[in-house]
Amino acid sequence: MAVHGGRGGRRLEYGRTYVVRPKGRHQATIVWLHGLGDNGASWSRLLDSLPLPNIKWICPTAPTRPVAAFGGFPCTAWFDVEETSLDGRDDIEGLDASAAHVANLLSSEPSDVRLGIGGFSMGAAAALHSAACYAHGRFTNGINYQITLSVVVGLSGWLPCSRTLRSKIESSQTALRRASALPILLNHGRADEVVTYRNGERSAEILRSSGFQYTYFKAYNGLGHYTIPEEMDDVSKWLSSRLGLDRPRG
Repeated sequence: MAVHGGRGGRRLEYGRTYVVRPKGRHQATIVWLHGLGDNGASWSRLLDSLPLPNIKWICPTAPTRPVAAFGGFPCTAWFDVEETSLDGRDDIEGLDASAAHVANLLSSEPSDVRLGIGGFSMGAAAALHSAACYAHGRFTNGINYQITLSVVVGLSGWLPCSRTLRSKIESSQTALRRASALPILLNHGRADEVVTYRNGERSAEILRSSGFQYTYFKAYNGLGHYTIPEEMDDVSKWLSSRLGLDRPRG
């Protein structure tokens, strides 16, 4: 699927999308977004191993595009980025294009299934941009955001467009209501050498002060820029609780 997205408005081709089907009653669908230079395959294998039989996982692969942080070298990326922090320049066009792609992937799910978005690193940043679009009711470009989100998860990520989030959410009662009801889980390693721990912590602080009061932040001592079984176990328990999933038998 080709879309216009990113600086310069070039057409971008998304890579392969990997789908993990629910092993039990289908209660939720979550789109999971990989990190910079990765693809959907590795995360689909990890998510398939979690004790969450009632979740359908959709793991898309980002387009390959030139990335400023790598001196313009092309790799898979949800948007262009110069630095993985709250203080970097935001590629709003690229962020909107990725959020629109995710919304499109969720748009054909059954009406009785709860919807969520998660991601790692750059994928977490893209997931949090989708959370802001959902609360605001529209993408940054003004087009309506049609998906109703029940959960958002971000691992080792950061919050894009952080400087404008509060005014965007406070612009309407509807936006404040949606933000205040959306559970967000942010996990971050204290030893993260790619997206610093302080960027993760500040992201949670800004989300809370902007109206996302159900933002949960968990730190992991000694964890770098990767995930560990303990963290994914915490994600599984949090999702089961927030989504009201059936308890696994046995």
